[in-house]
Amino acid sequence: MNRRCLALGAMSGAEGEAFRVGMLVFDGMTHLDMVGPADMFARVPGLEIVTIGLSLDPVTTDSGTRVLPDVTIAGAPPLDLLFVGGGPGMTGLLDDDALLEFVRTSGRTAKWVTSVCTGALVLGAAGLLDGYRAATHWAVMHLLPALGAEPVEARVVIDRNRITGGGVTAGIDFALTIIATLWGEELAQLIQLASEYDPQPPFRTGSPRTAPPELVARFREISGDLTEARRAAVGRAAARLRS
Repeated sequence: MNRRCLALGAMSGAEGEAFRVGMLVFDGMTHLDMVGPADMFARVPGLEIVTIGLSLDPVTTDSGTRVLPDVTIAGAPPLDLLFVGGGPGMTGLLDDDALLEFVRTSGRTAKWVTSVCTGALVLGAAGLLDGYRAATHWAVMHLLPALGAEPVEARVVIDRNRITGGGVTAGIDFALTIIATLWGEELAQLIQLASEYDPQPPFRTGSPRTAPPELVARFREISGDLTEARRAAVGRAAARLRS
């Protein structure tokens, strides 16, 4: 990606200094976790998006699409905003010392440290959510306290310079919230309008609060092995943080 996108420059009438967003990409990531925010961010005049991988090899998302990293974690430039998404492949990142050290180091120097969905667990495993309020996917919300975070059931949570989004589709709300916070509500509203982001879901099953209990139970059954693997990985990460 590694480019500045000025799609709404004429509409916004503003073009500030380059603002670099680094988006971590990895095999098994959920594509929408990244591409939803990236599409919103790409409309901000002067903003540069850099995709950061463990290597320069293309990564394959959990939907089978492929994403090409611009740089590796070893060659990543200084970031204004660090972003980590989630997905099934996120679990392995919790035991990857080199990756967690990159996230930890980048998070200490970036102006903003952010995540969507289970990417919050990566931030937590790197020690970046200790004492912070945070959102994540509802199915792993109970794992945040082990990493020092206070779980909050919300689409987007801002706590100082930490901004976390809920599961998958919350990434669009997350990005628009960041744009409104950093560049003003007018630009965020223009981007929302240009994208015709006017959610009208066909079913009210997007949250365990509104979905039928039997549907929630079915999801927990289907995702049980993955949730258990994440619980174990979070336990190991929490032990390393304590030591």
